[in-house]
Amino acid sequence: MIYKDLEGKTAMVTGSGKKTGIGYAIAEKLASCGCNIIIADLGKPPVPGESLKSATGEEMEAIATDLAKTYRVRTLAVAVDVTNNDAICAMVETIKGTFDHIDILCNNAGASFGVPNTVLSYDEAAWIKTIDVNLFSVFRMSRAVIPLMTGKPAVIVNTASRAGKVPPIFNSAYAVAKAGVIMLTKTMAKELGGAGIRVNAICPGQIATDLEKWRFGLEASFLGTTVEQQEKEMCKTIPLGYIGPPREVADLAAFLASDASRYITGQAINVDGGQCMEL
Repeated sequence: MIYKDLEGKTAMVTGSGKKTGIGYAIAEKLASCGCNIIIADLGKPPVPGESLKSATGEEMEAIATDLAKTYRVRTLAVAVDVTNNDAICAMVETIKGTFDHIDILCNNAGASFGVPNTVLSYDEAAWIKTIDVNLFSVFRMSRAVIPLMTGKPAVIVNTASRAGKVPPIFNSAYAVAKAGVIMLTKTMAKELGGAGIRVNAICPGQIATDLEKWRFGLEASFLGTTVEQQEKEMCKTIPLGYIGPPREVADLAAFLASDASRYITGQAINVDGGQCMEL
């Protein structure tokens, strides 16, 4: 569905620099609705030996160029380390050179480090880094960008996870971080409602991304199975029976960004094929 009220608005999506990720799917969906798009990601060359690679500056620029050409919107690619306040402040100054207002902020950047491990064996530095990237970054980014969102109605969409509601094993830091994102979302919704800023969270389950494939690979190695076996076993836990494509998350993000959800705030909505069913 195309939300016409989004046309001409400006959206920033963190963690959107790779075409295989949820962030890109959100950025493309919003662009298809006529939003100007700010692609925000690390923008660093790949680290030798790193199994899960972050987006490079070249990838980000290519995505921004492609979205601008395909959907006739304005775009900007900005490199930012969401764990570094100085980098975030520099990013905001860069954005001000092109856009004077941000209508939609999608805090989507995330990663998991030091897994699989139990709480007893988890490396402390990796545990803290996982919390930093997934939870503290939402606080930092929101605090820095909200001043560009005031003055008219705006929306923040945070990417949480089913793991923030249903505890996984061997991945405690990620689960704790995403549970924190859900509560931060609710707190922000209460604090910012008076300023006309709605804040909601999306809780994806199993979505077909590089991160998900990486996770299945780790599990297969840890359990002595194969990636295909792990995917098959996971699908058995999903009532709809399949792993969802990133566009399922993107469609919900666009709905939450649009006026179609104007009376919805402070919610954490599942996109998981029925894995997590709550009262």
